[in-house]
Amino acid sequence: MLRRAAFLPFALVAACSSSDPDNPATDASTDTSDAAEVGLLPVPEWDKPVTPPADDAAKAAREGCKYDKGALPAETAGKSAPMGASIPVETIVVVMMENRSFDHYFQKLKENGHPDADTAPADFSNPDADGKPVKIFRDTKLCFVDTNHEWDGSHEQVGPKDAMDGFVKTNDKHGSPAPNGTADMLNGARAMGYYEKADVPFMYWAADQMAIGDRYFSSLLGPTWPNRMFLYAATSFGRTSNKFADGVDVTLFDNLEKRGVTWKIYSSGTPGLGVIADRVVKYRDHVVSIDDYYADAAAGTLPQVAIVDPKIAAEAYDQNDEHPPAIMQVGQGWLAKVTTTLMKSPQWKTSALFVTYDEHGGLYDHVVPPKACAPDDRPTLPPGKPDEKFDRYGIRVPFLVISPYAKKSFVGHHVYDHTSIVRFIEAKFTLPAMTRRDANAEAPYDMFDFATPANLGAPLPPAVTTDPKALSDCKAIWVK
Repeated sequence: MLRRAAFLPFALVAACSSSDPDNPATDASTDTSDAAEVGLLPVPEWDKPVTPPADDAAKAAREGCKYDKGALPAETAGKSAPMGASIPVETIVVVMMENRSFDHYFQKLKENGHPDADTAPADFSNPDADGKPVKIFRDTKLCFVDTNHEWDGSHEQVGPKDAMDGFVKTNDKHGSPAPNGTADMLNGARAMGYYEKADVPFMYWAADQMAIGDRYFSSLLGPTWPNRMFLYAATSFGRTSNKFADGVDVTLFDNLEKRGVTWKIYSSGTPGLGVIADRVVKYRDHVVSIDDYYADAAAGTLPQVAIVDPKIAAEAYDQNDEHPPAIMQVGQGWLAKVTTTLMKSPQWKTSALFVTYDEHGGLYDHVVPPKACAPDDRPTLPPGKPDEKFDRYGIRVPFLVISPYAKKSFVGHHVYDHTSIVRFIEAKFTLPAMTRRDANAEAPYDMFDFATPANLGAPLPPAVTTDPKALSDCKAIWVK
């Protein structure tokens, strides 16, 4: 029996090269249509024969933003990239958490068996309002005041000279004080905190056992809603703030429906798709409870595409979406449960779980976001500066690939964003690009070895428990 998730879309509040020798892809046929082979609905305009370009030519075209809306994956990925049935993943699970940066979680990765990971120098700092350097530090206060991750604040954090030096200044006196907190909780230095392996054991388990990427960026320099829109539609429809989308022509879920791909959104509360209000209304029968995820996984009846949402937009010290002031251990424990459930499922052997974060949440990172392909020609809403055209990625966030086919203990360095996950789904089911952004996105093929599933018998993630003292201390600070 399906248990309908809490359905509150209008109550959703502001929340925050294919030629690479490591690419495991196999040669693709010039006829990319295998819809009938995998039991999908035929769509003539999507099933046309395609002669894929050479890998180097495809890479150069993507980097030059040459591909446009409607481009099929085989037309943009290169001839060695797998497509359709040649991708042995039958169940794709996507989890998008909230508001953490890559360095914030993985600062100590080099010292824990991954010397090739790109983390901030040990002496990385940002100036405060007086120009004095504030160095990064291990955070022991697990429920800090939410940091600045709005459009203007995120741009200032990168800085006009790309120095990544605005994190302290944009967070000084920013945010709402905790009901029982102190004035120093609004100090901008809180943006410079990081965690270690003992604090986030799930993240380090994923790095040790599975594959992670250290060049995965949020889709734009701004907050939650527009970034989530990129996961659902490869554009934010011009939105730069947490406002509902309008003028929506196509979403990933529209194309999944047209192709006959089975899909569900497993929600712990308000579904993330609520940011595109008309689609969450249209597809309300696809939105079910998180309890159904656990039941479907155990029964081996997960759909071909599953979006698994934590409890979004219920910001509190004990929530599981990891949005500050949440104690991150609560969300890490939830991620471990979601992952363990999938790994114990009959579907595990042909599954891939993608875990990422919508945006950096205002927390420091040292890597300058590169240029990106503007998804469309929509102006910024509300109007922004003339040169802001959605042609730059947001700040770096964690990205995990958990699958029997994930390369073991692998750190990938290819540039990805939320539309890279979209492009992987499009490649699997032969769906066209929705915008220029996903048309030119690289699917994360380098994270996989489809020839040798190295992680069929991988150890389960560690159980993550919340420090009872931290829970008690944070409750005292945040509950009136």
